[in-house]
Amino acid sequence: MAGLKALNINTPPEAEPHIYAEDDAAIYKAIFGGDGVSTIGQACKATVLSNNKVRIADGVLCVDGHMARIPYGEYEDCEIMNGQSGKNRNDIIVAKFETTGTGGIDTMTCEAIQGIAGETAVDPELTQDDIYAGGKVREYPLYRVKIEGLSITAVEQMFEIIPSNKDLTEKLGFQMLLNTDEQQIYTMYGGRVKVVSGTKVVDIAMNTGYAALFSLEQLQELFGTDYAITRLSVKTYNGDSMAQEVHFYAIDVWKGAIYQYFYPANHEGRMRVNYRLEYVYG
Repeated sequence: MAGLKALNINTPPEAEPHIYAEDDAAIYKAIFGGDGVSTIGQACKATVLSNNKVRIADGVLCVDGHMARIPYGEYEDCEIMNGQSGKNRNDIIVAKFETTGTGGIDTMTCEAIQGIAGETAVDPELTQDDIYAGGKVREYPLYRVKIEGLSITAVEQMFEIIPSNKDLTEKLGFQMLLNTDEQQIYTMYGGRVKVVSGTKVVDIAMNTGYAALFSLEQLQELFGTDYAITRLSVKTYNGDSMAQEVHFYAIDVWKGAIYQYFYPANHEGRMRVNYRLEYVYG
């Protein structure tokens, strides 16, 4: 695979430096997911100091994988040009990333892009190059500053807050209830979703073509006495095609129980079924 010779890894001691900021940026973009502001600190909170100044508090942000921060306890003040009596204007406070190219000089600044004053306020156009693809300038919008006449009337957040892995775990509310080779049971979203997956061996009779997988009583035990089949989704597959050379149809429900149908039907003995049940509570 000759193409891998260009793959950037740690620089060997004898090699010329070749790990650049854009290499790290590609990794951060893959982890962070794009442009956004982290939850850490004050998350770049905006405060209006006057009709000519908006202060951006400490925080960590990402622009196309390039990370920057306003250190804890520090801030960036953005100057807002005077408004005009009887006219409206939208200015956009951006995190502006600029680069001279591969291995060059990168800068990140916080500044206000001035809109055009008029009867109706319109956002100014921003430069939003794809830095990963070789672009040189990307202006990531943080706040829309609405100016009516001479006064700032509102500062609207435009950036996306990117949760940390800890935040996502807490939000998902993942809880493992059982984890064995035979069965795994866990809940997500604070118990709103319950997943039961695993494997089981069932007996099949010659020329029957189906086998009982879960009884109504078993399903009620797993998901509660008010269990409703309309809230359940099921996936199955043959867990051991060497034991039984059969193919699965979709499962079927009969009188509340779940049956696995298969073909051809001229088989008997024991058959392994791997399954996943996902139930969404009301």
